[in-house]
Amino acid sequence: MRVAALLRGINIGPNKRIAMPALRAIVESLGYQDVETYLQSGNVVFTPKGRGDYAARLSRAIERETGHEVAVLLRTGAELAQVVEQNPYFVSDPTKVVVVFLGEELELGQLGLGDLGPYLPDELTAHGRELYVSVPNGQGRSKLMEALVKRRLPTTLTVRNWRTVEALAEMTR
Repeated sequence: MRVAALLRGINIGPNKRIAMPALRAIVESLGYQDVETYLQSGNVVFTPKGRGDYAARLSRAIERETGHEVAVLLRTGAELAQVVEQNPYFVSDPTKVVVVFLGEELELGQLGLGDLGPYLPDELTAHGRELYVSVPNGQGRSKLMEALVKRRLPTTLTVRNWRTVEALAEMTR
């Protein structure tokens, strides 16, 4: 079984800088195998060894090695394949559809966004532990994405664009 670890908030801005070779070394130090990183934004795919909470173990190892507290969300290859399959949006530009990965499933009302009308043309669809967001004008101009990431939600979240989601799904196959 291959899994993708999605690290929240690393290599964005001046804080929490982790080089990908260092991240691979940390993951390998846990005995995980076939370790690959994708881009510089905290995506690492590996084959876990043993049992337990792989995300918590990785988070603790990163903090021990770098001093950075980093939330880690995991998705198996099967879960990522399902994320790809369940995308409700047409993708003509993979940077204009994003997936918000959640630590646990939330109801739309728990997001605290209210009526989504003021966020148009952006659209949001919740499905399990993922939120699919269509951002036709891009993430940087999206009032919906801004509102989502500024909310204090009762769970961890991290965002990946569609190109990254598809790449991680392929890497975990």
